[in-house]
Amino acid sequence: MSENYRHIIRVAGTDLDGSKKVGYAMTKIKGINIRMAHIILRLAEIDPNIRLGFLSDRDIKKIEDIIKNPQNYPIPPFVMNRQKDIKYGHNTQIIGSDLILIHKSDIDRLRSIKCYRGIRHALGLRVRGQRTRTTGRKGAVVGVSRRKKK
Repeated sequence: MSENYRHIIRVAGTDLDGSKKVGYAMTKIKGINIRMAHIILRLAEIDPNIRLGFLSDRDIKKIEDIIKNPQNYPIPPFVMNRQKDIKYGHNTQIIGSDLILIHKSDIDRLRSIKCYRGIRHALGLRVRGQRTRTTGRKGAVVGVSRRKKK
């Protein structure tokens, strides 16, 4: 290994493995999938086939800037993970622990307005129209008891 190789690199508050290719290493950041990672790399003009450990500090700063401010770059809105945000009304990309908090607040909002999805969330049932007759059973096992032979 050369002297400019780093085993662990911190990007957007997440420690990433330096031995992986840049695009696949970025998918370990919560809220960034492989498509978004490749778009970020194309905007930052970084080859997606090089290893993350060989990137310079300038390249990492460029990647972090695109991740933190995606609205300043020509990223298509269908790639963003927060489209037409109910609070702000515009498309945005949310990463890290903010994604978890916003997801929980969305579910709490659905519960508070008592819509169908909110009720299903509150009862712990399937929300997206799946069948529930045989699958998705949790809790204690309820079996069939046989009668004793006489």
